[in-house]
Amino acid sequence: MTHATEVASIDFPTLGDLADGWISQHCRVPDGMALGAPFKLSDWQFFFVANHYRVREGIKFIDDPMRILRSQAFVYRRSQMVAPQKTGKGPLAAAITAFEGAGPALFAGWAASGDTYRCDDHGCPCGWEYEYLPGEPMGMRWPTPKIQLMAASEDQVENTYGPLKNMVAMGPIGELMHVHESSIKIDPIPGAPDGAGMNRITPVTSSGLSRLGQPITFAVQDETGTYTKSNKLEKPANDQRRGLAGMSGRAIETTNAWDPTMDSVAQQTWDSPARDIFRFYRNPDLEPSMRDADGNRLSYLRKEHRRKIHAYAYAGSPWVDLDAIEAEASELLHRDPAQAERFFGNRLVQGMGAWLTDGLWANAYARR
Repeated sequence: MTHATEVASIDFPTLGDLADGWISQHCRVPDGMALGAPFKLSDWQFFFVANHYRVREGIKFIDDPMRILRSQAFVYRRSQMVAPQKTGKGPLAAAITAFEGAGPALFAGWAASGDTYRCDDHGCPCGWEYEYLPGEPMGMRWPTPKIQLMAASEDQVENTYGPLKNMVAMGPIGELMHVHESSIKIDPIPGAPDGAGMNRITPVTSSGLSRLGQPITFAVQDETGTYTKSNKLEKPANDQRRGLAGMSGRAIETTNAWDPTMDSVAQQTWDSPARDIFRFYRNPDLEPSMRDADGNRLSYLRKEHRRKIHAYAYAGSPWVDLDAIEAEASELLHRDPAQAERFFGNRLVQGMGAWLTDGLWANAYARR
């Protein structure tokens, strides 16, 4: 499964359970009414994390620093998350970034009875332990992580970098990460070098594109629905992925539903024939219940239909107030109905409010 439109059961080996426990222990809710509470993954967030960290069945662990499998240990080299505004993409990307920087995000073999991950053994003094099930994949830290968070602008990069800085300030992850003026410094694991430029999380925007293409271990590319050839962000996105390849690193991509006329990086990722990209997009137009009695797609211009679309698109994000979403969407509808439908309805809508021909997108997906 490389394209997922619904949350499904997890019946494959993954570091997802380890990541879920580590994130809950080390990361804190970065804003809102639950500010400072342990960051617990919702159902769709766990589904995304479990798939991103899906381990290849039967793969062997080679205990040799020069030959340890990195991206090759996983089914997916990178993952794409398509979801509406305020659904939790940024905080989730921040939590995954923390895990990649200071958590056991690399495959470290298969567990035997009694095997346990102990934070104390990996440079973290919090005392957390995770007991593996026999046969479960185990994890270990990157010895010298180098991470970039890419966005089109300073404001946009804060979608991920802002929540991450708050997590560092409030939770146990602050024992391992330290916010500096232009980056977050990560404490190395015991015995690992603290090399120049390594052990660091750096935000990168269009004003700092010279950093792209450097060897890195992990990247977040935020709002790739806005990366196009015309605004000169398509090439930097590709350059950053080339930098990942040099380190056998991996990436996640987050975006709202894109304008299908723009040929954005988000659309290119979704349409790519590559089998090692996991894509999650809960699109209302692929859900049979999001049709009227005559089988037509629900109209976003009708309030009762819009409410159903929002309830479907925001399922699994209980922190979202659908009344507040309705208020924002209703106001934006008067100025830019296409943008409102993409941002809040999670639908692929062309500029100026023109829909794709009915069934075209679903039929294209069915041919995959």
